[in-house]
Amino acid sequence: VPLRLVVRDPTRAPRLPRAEVVQASYDDGPAVLQALHGIEMVLMVSAAEDEHRLAQHRTFVAGASAAGVRHLVYLSFAGAAEDATFTLARDHWATEQRIREGSWSWTFLRDNIYSDFLPQMLGADDVLRGPAGDGRAAMVAQHDVIAAAAAVLRSPADHIRVTYELTGPAAVSLVEAAALLAEQTGRRVRYVDETLEEAHASRAVYGAPPWQVEAWVSNYLAIADGSLERVTDDVQTLTGRPAMSVRSVLGLL
Repeated sequence: VPLRLVVRDPTRAPRLPRAEVVQASYDDGPAVLQALHGIEMVLMVSAAEDEHRLAQHRTFVAGASAAGVRHLVYLSFAGAAEDATFTLARDHWATEQRIREGSWSWTFLRDNIYSDFLPQMLGADDVLRGPAGDGRAAMVAQHDVIAAAAAVLRSPADHIRVTYELTGPAAVSLVEAAALLAEQTGRRVRYVDETLEEAHASRAVYGAPPWQVEAWVSNYLAIADGSLERVTDDVQTLTGRPAMSVRSVLGLL
């Protein structure tokens, strides 16, 4: 399949057969317009966490529309809503709304928390911490999200104006996640259910701006209130095979 890879840094782009690499950033409207000229279908991966990410998304969507894109596939987030507990999911909802306003076809892929990221959530003291209580998240493998996106791109006419929620086969608590990390690492990993004050304090050491700390903390709150516990079979519907479990992603099978 011929591809045009629109990237911020061409040196980091993969070298793929029949793939053309074009440089553009989401906040550069003219560059986006030029990069997408002649392209009928676009997979829009949400931008990196940024205070102005929604504005960047809107610039990209406007550029895609002006370029004549006919089908936009957007990588969103589970539970995207105007009042979502996870603050960044509100940006995803607003981006979806802007895309819905276009005169094109669209498909939304709302992924849950990536199970691949669990090891990165573990502190240097072998503690998995956050105000998630005994809530659960239907964590999904990045590989499954990639496969689901590829399936949509291969036959977009089958997925017009459809929203898929990409999850793993089961929702797990952070107590269970800590046990899996302990099994993977051979260390004594445990989960600590923080208060809001403790959560903000433990993340303040990274020197991140307040909006980002709030986003990190609110992700755990979304686990606590059940926003991320819904399990679907959308991965299997799109790929033809069961979704990977957290245990499988961590290499424990």
